Amino acid sequence: MATESTEKASKVALVWLRRDIRLFDHAALYHALKECDQVIPVFVFDTAILDTLPRADRRVEFIHASLRALKSELQRADSDLVIRHADAVTAIPTLAAEFSVSAVYTNRDYEPHAIQRDKKVATALRQQGIALHTFKDQVIFEQDEIITQSGTMYSVFTPYKRAWLTQLNDFYLRSYPIKRYLHRLARLAAQPFPSLQELHFEPAGLADLSIQPGVIGGETLFENFKQRIERYHLTRDFPSIKGPSYLSVHLRFGTVSIRELAAYAWHQGSRGAQTWLTELIWREFYQQVLWHRPEVEHHAFKRNYDALAFPNDKTLFTAWCQGQTGYPIVDAAMRQLNQTGYMHNRLRMIAASFLVKDLLVDWRWGERYFAEQLIDYDLASNNGGWQWAAGTGCDAQPYFRIFNPVTQSTKFDSDGKFIRRYCPELSALQGNKIHTPWLADPATLNAAGITLGKDYPSPVVDHADQRHQALALFKR
Repeated sequence: MATESTEKASKVALVWLRRDIRLFDHAALYHALKECDQVIPVFVFDTAILDTLPRADRRVEFIHASLRALKSELQRADSDLVIRHADAVTAIPTLAAEFSVSAVYTNRDYEPHAIQRDKKVATALRQQGIALHTFKDQVIFEQDEIITQSGTMYSVFTPYKRAWLTQLNDFYLRSYPIKRYLHRLARLAAQPFPSLQELHFEPAGLADLSIQPGVIGGETLFENFKQRIERYHLTRDFPSIKGPSYLSVHLRFGTVSIRELAAYAWHQGSRGAQTWLTELIWREFYQQVLWHRPEVEHHAFKRNYDALAFPNDKTLFTAWCQGQTGYPIVDAAMRQLNQTGYMHNRLRMIAASFLVKDLLVDWRWGERYFAEQLIDYDLASNNGGWQWAAGTGCDAQPYFRIFNPVTQSTKFDSDGKFIRRYCPELSALQGNKIHTPWLADPATLNAAGITLGKDYPSPVVDHADQRHQALALFKR
């Protein structure tokens, strides 16, 4: 008769990586390593997502480079990363059968498409007798962990933040101790790693943008930000100053841990750190909005605003996309986005308000454009930010508060340093004329080598007139 130890089969599991391209403080990986004898890390370049993207996409290049770094880290641990290029709904069950696993572990994703995908994967795995275990990892509080006393979602940020901070303690910030279990990573033969070309993509110039992917890139930025965090509340709104953490793309793809970031901000305790922690809470606020109200992906949170009759002038929209509106701060912001895949947060608010309230273009047009261009694109945050600026969302900027692009420009780029960087044709303008070149006299423009309408566009609209039209539109 066989003994219990010889009867017991080795328990093998897959860890399906998605928005969590790292080996440290990783919820699903920790549970898989702790509960199983062999753990195989896998990543699927999901054709259901990739097939809709342009052939040169900064996000794909960032993911590809981050996975290459992760593969090297796994190889140093005598393991490897298994890569597939296919529809994840079929690829994960196929991999589970190929490696004869008893379970698949992964971290939860709260976007509507991801939720439906994971349901399909769970069904397919269940038919094979394989369990799908999911875990919270990309947020501190998820789903309905923070709800009102009446059991509903928070639709206003300030009380949500208050409840979030009240519930926070070191338990929620504790790192998962991965290292002690790394010996349970499966010993794998060298696995193929597809090139960008084999994935049908081209390099998007990531190296030229000084964006360092992977865990090392995230760690480097975080260590740098720690030296500046105490002044974050003073510097974060000025695009020409090194104020932000620049960690948004690493948060998006999980090459940093949200627990590590939030724990540092919470314990550091300075005013700057508290302000930055508030920004991390905004991120979770929009995540819970999307989870509770998935229809906001395509509809206004305040559904009556779906009926707004935006003129949607395509010529004005194109001018906005190309940074050719004649308003320097807006144009500089859009050119930064187009050239780098990043836009400073203050500028995101200015550009969004200008599109909706000055150009009278549906916020969904702008949200889609940002989704195509932003390397740190996150559905929940992008959607929430756009609806805030448009006045159609929860806890929104009220429709009657309209950003004045000139006032915003003079306040947050007073010396025009940011404008000169991305609108170099205006660089010779001095003083306040950098913010309003259309008000400069002909002699000043001539001395600066500028002919309006030729070297730089005249304003495509008059802000004062458009403000009245926007107010009338929303009132109707």
